[in-house]
Amino acid sequence: MNQHPTNWYFPLLAVATVGSSLIPTWQPAQAQLIPDNTLEEESSVVVPIEALKEEIQGGAVRGANLFHSFLEFNVDPGSSVYFANPAGIQHILTRVTGDQATDIWGRLGVNGNANLWLINPNGINFGPDASLDVRGSFVASTAEGIELGQQGVFSATNPQNSQLLTVQPTALFENAFAANQAQINSQADLAVAPEQTFEK
Repeated sequence: MNQHPTNWYFPLLAVATVGSSLIPTWQPAQAQLIPDNTLEEESSVVVPIEALKEEIQGGAVRGANLFHSFLEFNVDPGSSVYFANPAGIQHILTRVTGDQATDIWGRLGVNGNANLWLINPNGINFGPDASLDVRGSFVASTAEGIELGQQGVFSATNPQNSQLLTVQPTALFENAFAANQAQINSQADLAVAPEQTFEK
């Protein structure tokens, strides 16, 4: 499988910055956290915690992996969205199966130490005030899926044929024949915790 071309790999304590001359003139979408029905009874649940803060609970647990699936995933300016991190979970794998890009204009975090994977083949935009509160590693990608060893793929473009496995995620999957030209755009300085990696 090929590494998706819009993924860049950063060393420890990495910071990603995009110069202002390269920044597109996109605007934040209406904030939406809409789970899809692809995980059926194990669907994600969005719970308001306090004003301008929501926690994503539920999802499908397989060993140390927690799978979430959304039709739309956006974070409003000034708001915070955190993933719950149940005991024993090391990887939170999140896909967007709808046809809209993801706009992160507020804070995205994990209530624990798990690694966070976020894939949206339609693109991911980080606004100027976007921030991360992730103590594990963070991967944001326009790849079509996340490989789970040699056995399966957690796919955003073909969710009905995805495998939810206990295998540690290993790589990002791209269909070499896809016409997807989506990008990751960032107006923010983003970083993760010491001794963790930030890939986008």
